[in-house]
Amino acid sequence: MSETLTVTIESADDIPVLLASMSHLGLAELVDEHFRRHGNWQGLSPGGVLTGWLAYVLSEGDHRLNQVQGWAADRLHVLQTTLDAKVRALDFSDDRLASGLNMLSDDNEWAAFERALNQRTVRVYDLTAKCVRLDSTSASGHWEVTEDGLFQFGHSKDHRPDLPQVKVMLATLDPLGMPLVTQVIFGDKADDPLYIPAIDEVRASLNRHGLLYVGDCKMMALATRAHLASESDYYLGPMVLIQVPQATIETYLQPVWEGQQALTPISRDNLTKKSAKIAEGFERLEQLTATLGDRTVTWTERRLIVRSLQHTAAAEAALYKRLAHAEAAIAALNTPKQSKTPFADVATLQKAAEALLKQHNVVGLLTLTYTETVQKRHVRKYGDRPAETRTETTVQVSVQRNATAIQSVERSLGWRVYATNQPAVDLSFEQAV
Repeated sequence: MSETLTVTIESADDIPVLLASMSHLGLAELVDEHFRRHGNWQGLSPGGVLTGWLAYVLSEGDHRLNQVQGWAADRLHVLQTTLDAKVRALDFSDDRLASGLNMLSDDNEWAAFERALNQRTVRVYDLTAKCVRLDSTSASGHWEVTEDGLFQFGHSKDHRPDLPQVKVMLATLDPLGMPLVTQVIFGDKADDPLYIPAIDEVRASLNRHGLLYVGDCKMMALATRAHLASESDYYLGPMVLIQVPQATIETYLQPVWEGQQALTPISRDNLTKKSAKIAEGFERLEQLTATLGDRTVTWTERRLIVRSLQHTAAAEAALYKRLAHAEAAIAALNTPKQSKTPFADVATLQKAAEALLKQHNVVGLLTLTYTETVQKRHVRKYGDRPAETRTETTVQVSVQRNATAIQSVERSLGWRVYATNQPAVDLSFEQAV
């Protein structure tokens, strides 16, 4: 008596590994715990559906909803073995996935889920959270703008003010780059106020203070720095001229120029594994006070005044390029051009020359000297026109570099002020740079 053997071959790929990792994190259980399912939901739980879909996205690199059901049908035994014995291909229909996405759209439930997932992730992998990086970005496109929609017109980093945009705030654990908080914000919101809600969400997720938050100049708003200092957290970021004016920077640098302030060299290994100097600088302390609600916060801030050698070299090259272009443009004013009336007086020529100084951003760096020449020219008789002597005025401009002013500008190039409130014993000057 013979038996018929039916063999089904399925491609396992990386699906068991992905689903095992998500199971180790308890991803499906957390989804089922923090999101409310529709009363008519049947079959595989929302957590199981979304976990399986995430395995599809990661394995196939495709986020389309209408492709998942066919993918699941071809791997049904693998999914039943690694995900849930009750899995059906119908559990991954596009309608079911769309319902799952809609379920995730509740901001409050998502925040609670994200906190729980972060705490589970840090515990599972024993991650030591010390440094968090914050940054915001925007995405613009041809979307319809509605009164309560996320896509709104706002300041465009893509230089497309004609397109609506949405903003995303991201907090990641350094140095892994593991996302801790992802917040999607209306596109017309300013960047500065986005940092405090993200910081609060990180605090709630990790349930920890004393972290170093690293961000760009928008994170360095006084209110954000005070918010961090008030809860024994730390910050590190660059300051802009609105926060530390150029006059203040020159005050910081005056002892350096007078030879009274020593500079600390900063080096790191280059591509050939040889130590190379990349920057130099020093630091000073500032006492800050800010008002948060009904309380006053006072803390000590370390101002790190740093000069990048690469930035300095690039700035010097740009300076001398501007000087050369300005000199050439001003010299060209002395050469009459076809269909262009030559300058008849010094005032007109001076106005044109000074406009070029402003255009090339070299005001005060070039010295202009004007000369006016009056000469008589004899015009011969021609036809009925009698001979005559005409008086003609010629104006010229000469340009010379102001070495003292240029030297003063050069010594200020490449300097940037950074700030942190973390003590030097935990974050040295070199580590901060």
